[in-house]
Amino acid sequence: MALASIGATLSLLIIYLSLPIYAHAAGENTLLQLQSPPMVFPLFLSPTSSSRSVSVHHRKLHKSLPHSRMRLYDDLLLNGYYTTRLWIGTPPQMFALIVDSGSTVTYVPCSDCEQCGKHQDPKFQPEMSSTYQPVKCNMDCNCDDDKEQCVYEREYAEHSSSKGVLGEDLISFGNESQLTPQRAVFGCETVETGDLYSQRADGIIGLGQGDLSLVDQLVDKGLISNSFALCYGGMDLGGGSMVLGGFAYPSDMIFTDSDPDRSPYYNIDLTGIRVAGKQLSLSSGVFDGEHGAVLDSGTTYAYLPDAAFAAFEEAVMREVSPLKQIDGPDPNFKDTCFHVAPSNDASGLSKIFPSVEMVFKSGQSWLLSPENYLFRHSKVHGAYCLGVFPNGKDHTTLLGGIVVRNTLVVYDRENSKVGFWRTNCSELSDRLPIDGALPPPPPAKLPLNDSNPSLNTSSNLPREKTQIGQINLDIQLTVNSSYLKPRLEELSKVFSKELDIKPTQVYLSNLTSNGNDSLIRVVVVPTESSSLFSNVTATSIVSRFSNHQIKLPDIFGDYQLLTYKLEPPRKGTRWQMKNTIVVIAIVMVSVVVSLLAYGVWLMWKRKQTSNLYKPVDEAIVAEQELQPL
Repeated sequence: MALASIGATLSLLIIYLSLPIYAHAAGENTLLQLQSPPMVFPLFLSPTSSSRSVSVHHRKLHKSLPHSRMRLYDDLLLNGYYTTRLWIGTPPQMFALIVDSGSTVTYVPCSDCEQCGKHQDPKFQPEMSSTYQPVKCNMDCNCDDDKEQCVYEREYAEHSSSKGVLGEDLISFGNESQLTPQRAVFGCETVETGDLYSQRADGIIGLGQGDLSLVDQLVDKGLISNSFALCYGGMDLGGGSMVLGGFAYPSDMIFTDSDPDRSPYYNIDLTGIRVAGKQLSLSSGVFDGEHGAVLDSGTTYAYLPDAAFAAFEEAVMREVSPLKQIDGPDPNFKDTCFHVAPSNDASGLSKIFPSVEMVFKSGQSWLLSPENYLFRHSKVHGAYCLGVFPNGKDHTTLLGGIVVRNTLVVYDRENSKVGFWRTNCSELSDRLPIDGALPPPPPAKLPLNDSNPSLNTSSNLPREKTQIGQINLDIQLTVNSSYLKPRLEELSKVFSKELDIKPTQVYLSNLTSNGNDSLIRVVVVPTESSSLFSNVTATSIVSRFSNHQIKLPDIFGDYQLLTYKLEPPRKGTRWQMKNTIVVIAIVMVSVVVSLLAYGVWLMWKRKQTSNLYKPVDEAIVAEQELQPL
C-alpha cells in the first residue's frame, strides 16, 4: 500500500511538471467588447443621398493598368452597410469606410473634430503624418471663413451630415492591391450628425461620379482604368470584395446601359419586372423617373414607385399564399412578412418564394433569388419580410444593396454600362481569379490599434528595447458562436499552422456572440525556451492578421482584426514559475521520503513487539475452588 501511494504521488508530480507554463495566461485576459450595434445607415427613402457637385468626364480605357482588389466587411442588413479598409498617411493610419457608390467624397474623422462620434478606429491625426498637406483655398473649391483651406459639406436623405476640411495624403489599399500607395484628396471631418455620428464605421469611401471621388482621382492620374466592381456577400455570410480598376469580366455577364449625363447617380435602363416568370402589368415608363432606376451601394433596401411596388407585392403574395402573414419586427413600419419554417435556415427559400427578374431595355434580364428581395425577421425565427418598399411621392426607382447580394456588379464607366453576374461573393477570388495581385510586402510597421492609442504613432512602434511577452489579438469571425464553439481546438491549430509556431503557443478565449458573428481573443505566447518575442516576430504576427495573410478554411468564414495588445513579460513569470515548481517538487519528495521512513519504522516496531514474552502478571491464573470428590 505504501509503495502504491508513493507511485501515485510521483505520477501526479510528473504530470504537474509537464503542464505548459502559460496554461493560465490566456484566461486572465478579458475580451475588449465592441460598442453597441451600429444604427442602420443609410435607409434612403429618396434618391438624393447627398448634395454633390458633379463633374463627369469620359475617358479612354487604359490597357494593362493595375487594379486594387479589396475585401469587404460587415453585413448589409445586420450593420446597415458594407465597409472596406483604407490606410491614410505616413505611417499609415487604418480606417473602416462604408462603401458608397452614391457619394463623391471620401472622409474620415479628424483629430480636432468638434462633433464626431466614437467609431471603431482612432481619428486621423494629420500632425502625425509626414506626408499630409492641407488643400489650400483656390477658385475651384469652397473655402473656410479665413480663406485659407478648402472645405466640404455633405447632407444625406436620412438627415445625417458631414463637413470638414480637405486634405491630401498617401492612401494605401492593402496587400491584395496592385496599386502602390497614391496621393489623393479626402475630407477630414470636423462635424458629424445623425447616423454618421452614431455608426461604428469611421467614414465613407466615395465611389460616385465627381472630381473628389476616389475613383475619379485614380482614373485622372492614369493609375487605373475607368471602372470598378462591387460584390456583396449573401444573407448568412456578409463580407465580399471590391475592385478598383478593370479586369477580365465573365463572358456571361449581363450588361445594361447607364447614362452618366442623365444624373450623377449610376442608373440602369430598367423597363420591367417579372415575378415567377410573369411580367408585371406596368407601363415601361414607370421606372423612367427623373434619375431613372438608380443603383446605390450605400442604400440598404429597394424602393419602387408606388404603382410598381403594389404590383410587385401582389404578385409575390399570390405565389406564397399558403404562408402565414405576420407583423413586421418594427411596429412603426407596415412590413410584409411571412412565417416560413420553425428554423432560420435560408437555404430552401428558393423553393418557397418565386424568382424575380429585372428586365432591361435590351431585352436581357437579370435574375434575382429570394435573398435579393427578402430580409430575415429579427424577432421571429423562420420568418422573412419583403425588402422592397414604396417610394412615396418620389417616382425614382432606387435599388440598394439587398438587390445585389451575391452578385458581382461592374460599373464600366468608360463604356457607360453596368454589368451583373450571379456568384458567391464570399468566394469571389476562387470563382473569378483576378490575376496579377502583388505578393504582400514584408511587414515594416505595426497596424494601428484602437485599444491602445499609445501605439498609434511612429515613435511608439516597437524598438529594440521593447519587451514583448504576450500578444493578444481580438478578432471577429463571420460565423455564429454556437457553430464555432465545438471547433475552437481546430481553429487554434489553424492559427498555429498559419503562423508557423507550435500549437502550445496559441490559446483561444473569451468567445462571445455579436449578432451572426463571433468575437474571440487569440493569445500568442513565446516558445518554452524563450520568455520574449523579438520585435520583428511580434510585428510580423500582428501584421499577418491585420493584412489578412492568415488563410482560414471556409468553415470559419472571414475574419477581421479589431484590436491587439502587446504585453510585457510578467515579472518573474518563467523564472519564478520554474523555481516554484522546483520548490514544490522538493517539498513533495521530502513528504514522500518521510512517509516512507515512517512506514518502515512502523513495520520494524510491529515485528519487534510480536516476539516478546508476556509479563508474569498476565501468566498467573486465578485460583479455583476445589471440587468435591
